[in-house]
Amino acid sequence: MRLPPLPAHEWDDRTRAALAGLVPRERQDPEGAGPALSTVVRHPDLAKVFFRFSTYLMTHSTLPPRLRELTVLRVARRRSCAYEWVHHARFAARLGISRAEVAAASEGRSADPFEETVLAAVDELDETSTLSDKTWAALGEHLDERQRMDLVFTIGGYCLMAMAFNTFGIEADEEA
Repeated sequence: MRLPPLPAHEWDDRTRAALAGLVPRERQDPEGAGPALSTVVRHPDLAKVFFRFSTYLMTHSTLPPRLRELTVLRVARRRSCAYEWVHHARFAARLGISRAEVAAASEGRSADPFEETVLAAVDELDETSTLSDKTWAALGEHLDERQRMDLVFTIGGYCLMAMAFNTFGIEADEEA
């Protein structure tokens, strides 16, 4: 692990403020926040801004939660990010996404043709840093402009998180 979670004795008001609105005050410590958040708070100014963005992706995005989780799972698999994979497989299960659907999404497949288009969009954006007109139009058959924007930012945001988590050596925790 290149960057371990910030030890409890180093947590201060700035560290806790970075987690405000994301983690209840009683969980604003290394154990309660978990390894990813506890590592990112080593840089409280960055953490505060980044956590606002990632909270938007998880709780305020216009994407349907099922599509968001399938998207994140595909990113996690493409980027070999065990931390994202473990957490979002659990989130998917809470949404009623079956283990078979999770496994299929990890390979870019779905029984639903539109979901498969979304998963292909993950691959395309990750490989080329853009979406073709054909893909953009296909997404537009089911998603409005804001939802397509949220999809692009979700893919990019989780690619960024995967890069950071993998680089820092953040491992999936048991309490995810």
